[in-house]
Amino acid sequence: MGYCVPENTPSEKVILIILDGLNYEVARDCLGNLMAYVELFKARLFKLRCELPSLSRPMYETIITGTRPIDHGVVHNDIIRNSRIESIFSLARSQKLTTAAAAFHWVSELYNDCPFEMMEGRYQNDPEQLIQHGIFYWQEQYPDSHLFADAEHLRVNNDPDFLLIHPMNIDHAGHRSGLLSADYHLAAKTVDTVLAEYMQKWLPLGYQILVTSDHGMNAECNHGGTTREEREVPLFLLGDSFSWLDDLQPEQLHICGIVCETLGIRDHGKLLPSRPGLA
Repeated sequence: MGYCVPENTPSEKVILIILDGLNYEVARDCLGNLMAYVELFKARLFKLRCELPSLSRPMYETIITGTRPIDHGVVHNDIIRNSRIESIFSLARSQKLTTAAAAFHWVSELYNDCPFEMMEGRYQNDPEQLIQHGIFYWQEQYPDSHLFADAEHLRVNNDPDFLLIHPMNIDHAGHRSGLLSADYHLAAKTVDTVLAEYMQKWLPLGYQILVTSDHGMNAECNHGGTTREEREVPLFLLGDSFSWLDDLQPEQLHICGIVCETLGIRDHGKLLPSRPGLA
């Protein structure tokens, strides 16, 4: 495929953070803590274009499986079923790695039990599931600060090799007030402040961290279309294991493969970015 990952790259623990509904320009302008890492060359920021349709459930499946909605079949938010293809979670479990997620309940429906049952599904601990350890929520206004505390509980108590963190307050503010609103920008700044404290803890422990979004937001309080505002999203990479990407331009479809390589999962068959000039 034209990519080149250094041989004997060590396996690392990975945290993937999907800040739901975060537009690229708002990320660049409002995530001051993450941009400080970029300015000091301790992180890389890429502009990605999300796949279509620019909707949440299809994009969760796209990010975690490395395939387009038209191929994986989750083509709108009302398709409620388990994923039918290999994902980061299934590949990690096949290698005996430990998985965890603090996320919106749609993630549980894709990779664990479907349909989601609030009383039984809020807290999940099952070594046979694709997501072995999970804390799931079902209201978009569930505070991001609480969600990151849930994730830290999972990290400390279960020591997962792969941890997915998926807060929704930015998307909720966008649907309420739109891309250009103070409300939407404040939601981005608020989660950046929450992230600041955790980054100070996770990075010295050697975690390799990806921060991205599923889709953006438009001024009409919506998304799902083809405009730049709805499709352009950020990808921040923090950690030494991503140095091989320095001269490359990843795409949203590459996130799954990048995570798998960082976890030490080889021959996973997922897309990876090509070096310039190579097919």
